[in-house]
Amino acid sequence: MSDLTANPAVVTTAHRGTATAPPEFLFDVVAAVENWPQFFSAAVHAEYLEVGDGTDVVRRWFLTPEEGQVVVRTARRHLDRAALRITLEDIEPQAPRTASRVEWLFTKSASGSNVEVVHELTLADDTTDEAYAAAVADLERNAAAQLDAVLDQGNRRELLDQLVLSFEDPLFVAGRAEDAYEVLNEADKWPERIAHVARLTMTEDEPGIQFFDMDTQAPDGVPHSTRSVRVCLAPRLIVYKQIKLPPLLDAHTGHWRFTPTPEGIIVAARHTVTIKPSALAILGEGTTIQDARNYLRNVLSANSMKNLQLSKAFAEDRARG
Repeated sequence: MSDLTANPAVVTTAHRGTATAPPEFLFDVVAAVENWPQFFSAAVHAEYLEVGDGTDVVRRWFLTPEEGQVVVRTARRHLDRAALRITLEDIEPQAPRTASRVEWLFTKSASGSNVEVVHELTLADDTTDEAYAAAVADLERNAAAQLDAVLDQGNRRELLDQLVLSFEDPLFVAGRAEDAYEVLNEADKWPERIAHVARLTMTEDEPGIQFFDMDTQAPDGVPHSTRSVRVCLAPRLIVYKQIKLPPLLDAHTGHWRFTPTPEGIIVAARHTVTIKPSALAILGEGTTIQDARNYLRNVLSANSMKNLQLSKAFAEDRARG
């Protein structure tokens, strides 16, 4: 359910819904901004810039409706668990925005919880009609999608515990983070360097924001075509999100993290996937969720280790001079 009011300067939209989960659970879902990319279709990455007692600063990367674009927003959050209320205020709004505020409120109901999310957006006085209409449409679309994602987690929380698989594979590298990072950042060269990558076309119109289409082959010979967006934060982190998925998955996010140690670095590959229950038969009649988890853990880890070994060899060759 949505209410929308607007004047030439301020747009306010309210969306409401219900879920079977308790409000405390839903509060935690929204508060865990680092998990948004797995469940919110537009979210790509989130980081905490400041962490305090009930107040923090978070930076979030979002896909825009325009193909191949990402926007970055930084907000100060106030988390009031006693009142089950979360508010966010943009620190540096991007034109045509001059201010942006979001409030989430969770209350108990007879069947679980009521959830309300209110967005208030202030636009510059000289905003064109076209930019105004685009801002309102973007606000409505994102608010509705975010609320739907929160309610879905609340209504499917027990099933999602089974459907979501997350793991990390680390590898020690006797070299520099900058060198290990370089070879994984250069995804356009993977078909020459990594056996399971058959084709990859990449664009990087904005430094550090990459979009690419890739054809790969799993260890069992099954081909996959995917499209991904990556946020590259040299030399410490490369985050990715698949935006065109293989049939078995509803979501796939992950990262490569480069952590210095006194002896070298640890390069860690993380995968988080959400299994699509209706697609289990792709792996054979009678396939269970656990079967799919086992399959994905094996396939994704095997491919990750190839990338990690490439990064290790490249960095250690550089270190040897």
